[in-house]
Amino acid sequence: MKKYLDDLEATIQDRKNKDPQESYVASLFEEKEKIISKIKEESEELAEAFRENDPSSIKHESADLLFHLMVLLSEKNIPFDEVLLELKKREGVSGHEEKKSRK
Repeated sequence: MKKYLDDLEATIQDRKNKDPQESYVASLFEEKEKIISKIKEESEELAEAFRENDPSSIKHESADLLFHLMVLLSEKNIPFDEVLLELKKREGVSGHEEKKSRK
């Protein structure tokens, strides 16, 4: 699965410079606010799928949110691996303690 995420990240990066009329991803990079809007939209749709206890929709909306998160990270030149490393650093640390450490 990690290879798939790496390949997806490379595809997103490649499409940054494509014609926005021909590439959905390029159109997101052209209008940065669209990235924010999509993150919000997909988060809301995932929350609704969770509320409705719909496993199929939860998977679908999770994939949509993850994809748009990867677009956002690409826009800011943050490799997905850095997010995974951030998660790894938190391993074994209470969520309450981790949150306190950020204040």
